[in-house]
Amino acid sequence: MDLKDFQYLIALAEEGSVSKAADRLYMSQSSLSQFLTQYENELGVKLFLRTSKGIRPTANGEVFIDHLRHLLYDYKQAKRELWDCEGMKGGRVTLGISSFRGQQTLPKILRLFAEQYPDVHVNVVEAHSLKLEDLLLEGKLDVAVVALPAAKLKKEAIPLTKDEVYLVAGADHPLGKRANPRPDGVPWVSLKDAVQYPFVLSYHDTMLGTIARNLFQKHKLKYESEYDNISAAMAVEMAKAGVGLAFTYASCVDPDDHLQLFRIGEKGVFLDLGVARPSREFHSKATEALEAVVREVYQKQTG
Repeated sequence: MDLKDFQYLIALAEEGSVSKAADRLYMSQSSLSQFLTQYENELGVKLFLRTSKGIRPTANGEVFIDHLRHLLYDYKQAKRELWDCEGMKGGRVTLGISSFRGQQTLPKILRLFAEQYPDVHVNVVEAHSLKLEDLLLEGKLDVAVVALPAAKLKKEAIPLTKDEVYLVAGADHPLGKRANPRPDGVPWVSLKDAVQYPFVLSYHDTMLGTIARNLFQKHKLKYESEYDNISAAMAVEMAKAGVGLAFTYASCVDPDDHLQLFRIGEKGVFLDLGVARPSREFHSKATEALEAVVREVYQKQTG
């Protein structure tokens, strides 16, 4: 048995489907199915139950695969320590960041890190903040930018910066006529005025989608949204086209003459961002260096 076999079995357990696991592993479904059959025959033990909805580990299979996870984790840790001993002359580190927020900050992070540590490769995992927390707890990420307060992380998440939540509309949207100018920045609007118009909302299980719905609930406002399961980036594009109002983050704004931005209320709505690492005693030098670069980029961005 080799590390590749570990990865195959873990993917099968996590995906609950041979076809999904094959897609994740970039291999054919038939090859993965053949591997599983041959491996179970060699062991003389069934690791998975086949059902009409896919596959799931047997009780003994779950114990066995959990051991494989620990072995794979220990192997990765050993490689990290080896690369540290070699003065970061090679190696990999994995960064988690949301797709939307990463549009503005990720290129800067990667460029700066590559300038300082050209021999270390950065793997990037794109996911929303709640998913990133799960991946950190599973040890699949070395560093991640997450929204605070974190739902599942405790001491792992350290404050990074504040991000403001804006309303965004097309250039000709009538909400602009109701806006209150501010001498030091983006004009503000009352959410009560905004709910007169339709909204485009992000997924329910994302931080931005949750913030939007909590705001409506807090102020006891009814809203109209024909499109309420849209990615944050797509919602902004739909707002630009005049489909409806959308929510966005200040850190994700790409200056555009076809957009209007509004602070929500006179005092604004803010989200705390944090940088997090998995809770383990050893963190590689590459992990610490990447976290430092993330902090540097965000500090420059927020002034």
